[in-house]
Amino acid sequence: MTLTQTHHARRWWILAVLGLAQLMVVLDATVVSIALPHAQRDLGFSNADRQWIVTAYSLAFGSLLLLGGRLADTLGRRRVFLAGVIGFAAASAAGGAAVSFGMLVAARAVQGAFGALLAPTALSLLTTTFTHPDERGKAFGIYGGIAAAGASVGLLLGGFLTQYLDWRFTMYVNVAIALPVSAGGALLLARHAGEVRQRIDRLGTALACAGLFALVYGFAHAATKSGSAGWTDPQTIGFLAAGVALLAWFVLAERRAPHPLLPLRVPADRNRGGAYGAMFLASVGMFGVFLFVTYYLETVLRYSPVRTGLAFLPLTGAVLVVSALANTVLITRVSPRILVPAGLLISAGGMALLTRIGLHSAYAPTILPPLLALAAGLGLVFAPCFSLGTLGVAGADAGVASATINVAQQIGGSIGTALLNSIATSAAASFAASHAATLPPRLLAPTAAIHSYIVAFWVGAAIFVLAAVLVGPLLRPGVPDLGANERMQGALASA
Repeated sequence: MTLTQTHHARRWWILAVLGLAQLMVVLDATVVSIALPHAQRDLGFSNADRQWIVTAYSLAFGSLLLLGGRLADTLGRRRVFLAGVIGFAAASAAGGAAVSFGMLVAARAVQGAFGALLAPTALSLLTTTFTHPDERGKAFGIYGGIAAAGASVGLLLGGFLTQYLDWRFTMYVNVAIALPVSAGGALLLARHAGEVRQRIDRLGTALACAGLFALVYGFAHAATKSGSAGWTDPQTIGFLAAGVALLAWFVLAERRAPHPLLPLRVPADRNRGGAYGAMFLASVGMFGVFLFVTYYLETVLRYSPVRTGLAFLPLTGAVLVVSALANTVLITRVSPRILVPAGLLISAGGMALLTRIGLHSAYAPTILPPLLALAAGLGLVFAPCFSLGTLGVAGADAGVASATINVAQQIGGSIGTALLNSIATSAAASFAASHAATLPPRLLAPTAAIHSYIVAFWVGAAIFVLAAVLVGPLLRPGVPDLGANERMQGALASA
């Protein structure tokens, strides 16, 4: 039996390894959130510095993703995958052992850098492992469900670890996950002799990394200021303008590069381009849910960290079920032009339902139905987008196509967090100023907070509706040809 045949025979075990790797990367975006107040008390850093624990990870992860995807195509997916897992675990261990704010921020940045190797490589390995249309649908349904549910899993896990152990275990948990992932990867993944060894596009790499860094930093910096001041700050404007200019230069450079970092044929396909756009805009709206519902449950309803995590558990389960259904049953029967916009509109409905929250809302009638609606919508978006975003690409482009969908998710999440947080902060300040004379002091702060969350939920709903309007016409009508990857792999093998 050849290495490729063995690799194919073990494909469901490989899916388990890749799913764990994806979970490790995705949950790390939220698992630290609940632990932040405890880390702040332990290490003694200020409120102004607190956001850098999250931002350091996002900056490194978002800016290096395209390079990570191309390195997987160039150096070998198995090798880069194992390097990403081991490096991510080592950085997590260093973060858990941090004795200062600087050490923790540095560890989070290194985590993000190795996550940028790991995330696109795992998705490209999934693309090259599952090429049969029926099995591909099941595999991508499971993988997309993990990607969509990972944030809520992170909140639940972070709550348990922080409440019953210590905030440091929100970092150490990655070491425990990395052990079976690295062992499974070393034993199960085959070395692909047919992978193309291309030269790295140095100009494209520099432009993409610098442009994405500037864009993420600009939005993150805006979120550090109160109200609208962040968006008019010269540093924010400068970084955002530089990011847009550098990325525009990147696109122009890629048209002439002999070995481009991101071949423009990858996003030029209508279904892939639509998948990247849907993933980006859905992530902009989605991250507001986790941010503001978490704050609402903990600060207004006074939920404990564990109870807050458990509140998101129905969303996690529903996303997994809907994602599997979308990629095994619906995508083979329903055009993505209908499926993905429908998911976005259902998500918009869930966001609109969240605007019913109040000072004494009960979980079952007020919080649970919107979370389930959001789960249904996101499941219809994320799983098909992960599949469409890598469908029909050549083996040499699998890594960079996978990186592009991860870039869309990560950059969208970073922008959404900064944008919605800034809008909510401004809304809370305006409400407090206009109602200071009419509301008693004990009610003013929580009522202003609820008003700010409601404003953010309405903006999130509008973003989902806008995404449906923009993405729907871009996606190709008709059921996608899920056998494209299988035929391409067969043609390459026969050649």
